[in-house]
Amino acid sequence: MLVGMTTNADSTGPGTGTAPRRRPPAGAAVLREDVTEAIRSAVFGELAAVGYARMSIEGIARRAGVGKTAVYRRWRSKLHLVLDLVSAVAVQGLPAPDTGTLEGDLRLLYEVASRALRHPVAGQIIPDLQAEAARNPDIAEAMQKALREGQQGVASGIVAAAVARGEIREDADEDLALDLMSGPLYWRTVVVRDPEPPENHLAGLARATAAALRAL
Repeated sequence: MLVGMTTNADSTGPGTGTAPRRRPPAGAAVLREDVTEAIRSAVFGELAAVGYARMSIEGIARRAGVGKTAVYRRWRSKLHLVLDLVSAVAVQGLPAPDTGTLEGDLRLLYEVASRALRHPVAGQIIPDLQAEAARNPDIAEAMQKALREGQQGVASGIVAAAVARGEIREDADEDLALDLMSGPLYWRTVVVRDPEPPENHLAGLARATAAALRAL
């Protein structure tokens, strides 16, 4: 911040013939969006490198190329920073596929989600945050919200499209549909941590899940 400092323009008086220059609002400089995004990106890097327990505001600031003050002006602690980040991911969610068939939508969803879950950074961050969630109810709540809200919107879109096409019943249970759609892939990639799905695995999973959804 430049509060308390003067420039030549600021000190120019009425007798000089030059109007004083207005300073930009301090908040605009403090909360620059590019700095905020650099900090958020740095959090992902720090979580992947050292985990939540060893992550520090100092390390985040150093990785982002900013001072600690820039971080604290946006978040009170690393917990609030991570909670905000997890919530932002929940809002973004996954793009809802629209291939024209239930099985095609599921296949596309699984391809996108499989790549995301197998990304090296996600592979390190998700298990670490899950471990922290077992000890910290705030992180547990944020993780549950992120996973449920992010997937719920996609599931609702796929189910609604399938209902409109007459592929599944109108009164299909969306919560059960979400479990059927998300559970098997999450189990294999995050719990079992299979490095690469066997050939045609995602196609078979989409086919089996579509059959299960039709049976709801």
